[in-house]
Formats: sequence, structure tokens, C-alpha cells
Amino acid sequence: MIRTKTTLVVGAGASCELQFPDGREFLARIAAGFDFQRLGGPLESPDIKAMADHIADIAKKARVKKEALMEAGQVIRSAARISGSIDAILEQHGDNPMVLAVGKLAIAHYTLDVERQSPLGEEPKDPGDLPVRGTENWLFQLARAVVNGVPRSGAERCFDNLSIICFNYDRSIEHYLPWTLHMAFGMSLTEARALVAEKLKIIHPYGTPGKLDWQNGKMPTADWGAEELDDLPSVVEQIHTVSERAGQRGFQRQILSEVMQGKRLAFLGFGFDPMNCAMLFDAPFEHNPDVLVTLPRASETQRAAVMRLLKRQAGIKDDSMITIEDLRAWELMRDYAPFLES
Repeated sequence: MIRTKTTLVVGAGASCELQFPDGREFLARIAAGFDFQRLGGPLESPDIKAMADHIADIAKKARVKKEALMEAGQVIRSAARISGSIDAILEQHGDNPMVLAVGKLAIAHYTLDVERQSPLGEEPKDPGDLPVRGTENWLFQLARAVVNGVPRSGAERCFDNLSIICFNYDRSIEHYLPWTLHMAFGMSLTEARALVAEKLKIIHPYGTPGKLDWQNGKMPTADWGAEELDDLPSVVEQIHTVSERAGQRGFQRQILSEVMQGKRLAFLGFGFDPMNCAMLFDAPFEHNPDVLVTLPRASETQRAAVMRLLKRQAGIKDDSMITIEDLRAWELMRDYAPFLES
């Protein structure tokens, strides 16, 4: 069990352990899906056809010209040649509602698609197993830390000291954890999902393509890896830009609260993109937390840059409080389990 207030900041590098794309790969696929010059020809891909169909559906419901939305897709396709993420492109074109609409549409479509194609299945392949086999992924290591040493009668306390800020669009954390509680405590999956829905503190700064059908809240429902959606426009509206989040009353306060309350911060697969860091480090910390960072295969220059960023933006004065490891997310969660659970 995690016994000290801990905040996990999760980036694309952690999701890559479950074969989700990183930011550049995700953007490349979005850009390829907007290659409408191939539409109707021998080089048309399923992605191009799907995006064209979605755009036609959105245009009809929003009463806008389909051609205008397709042109907005070309704007994203062009910007992708120089940008590193779809998030950055939408922030750059935040004053263009057409670009925002097709960009968010693509994010929702491809997130659900990569959920469906990932090894993290909707259900375990074998009864009594987890939705993804193996221990070499950070979700397994997190789940082990959450349930380790917790009696069945105290299961509702598993998440008391854990907060997660996930910069990824997928719902893998929410989808996976109920199965681990079901396995660890022998509770029904329905009971495990209710516990996660009530107790897990998780924030997705950029949103998700809807909620899973057992989650609380007013968001539209989208099953794990859903192919068909009853209300695509409403699902698309759940995707957010940085500027939109800044204008949402209380959101910045909420995310900063989770960061400031964490006596331990673990950055798992987080790329320290300036746009994302601006959400986390609004002001220097006053509580000087222990910080763990995964930077696999990073150069000494990259490590030094992250160290300087944390000291300057987070205000951490003591170098010994920052540990940067050449480890993947699952390896850090495994190797530092005694520390994280203490």
C-alpha cells in the first residue's frame, strides 16, 4: 500500500509500454489520416476513409461545410511537419474553430483505435487473468504497490494516498485497475469498478474520448476501444487544449493541488514538454518533495536540463531530493516499490 501522499505524473513514455504511440507517432498517424488527396483512389487507407466519414457526419450535425473541415485537416497535416505533438498544433491554431474541431475529432478517433489495438484487452483472454499479461508494464507494478499488504476489509483505503495526473488521452489506468482489485481481493468486478470510480484521484489535463460505462460523471460514454459511438460530437467535446483548460474555473487549482499535496512525485515517461510543465509548475513548491524521474537512454545534457528545470520551476533547492534514473516506468515502479510503499 502507498502510505505517503504520492502524485504520479504520467506521460506517453509510460503508455508506450503497452504499445500505445508516443506523441510524434500519434501526430504522424493523424497527419496521414488527413491525406484526403488519396480519398477514393487506390492508395486510400482505412484511416483516411474513417476520417472523411467522421468529418461528413460532424459537418452535417454542425451545419458547416464539409470542405471547410477537410481544409482544416490539411492545416494540421502541414503543421505536423514541424510540430512535435497534436496538442501543440491545436494550441497554435486555437483561434480557428475548424482546426480545433477536426483535431479533436482525430484525437478521439485514434485514441479509441489504439485502445482497441493495444495488448490491453477489453477483458482478460483467460478467466482469472488480467487484461494484459506480464509484469513488465507500469500498470502492473502500480497495482502491486496499491494492493500490497492491504487487508480485504480495508480495500477502500488503497487509493487514499495516491493521485495521478495523466497527460495521455487513453483510459488504460481506469480500465486496468478494477481488474487488479478483482483479482487481489476476490471482490466482484462491479464492486471493484465502483471502488475505483469513487476513490481513484486521476486528472487528464487534455481530456479523454468519453468515460467508460461504469465511471461517474456527466461525460458521454465510450466503451474501451469503441468502434461505433452514439454521440460522436459530444465525445469530441471532451478533448481540451491548454488554453481551454486555463479558462475552466477551478481546473488549474485542482491540478496544482494534487502536485502540491504530493510529498513524493514520480514522473513516469514524462517528456517535460514546456506546455505541460506550465500546467504543473505555476509557482515554486514550498514542501520540497522527493522526486523520482524516469529518463531512459537520456544523455548527461538531457539529465542536467531536467534537473535544472525542476530546481528552477519547482523550486526544489536540495539536489538530493531529485533522483533521475535510466529506467523505464515499470522498472522504476518495481525497483522503488519499498520506497513508494513506505
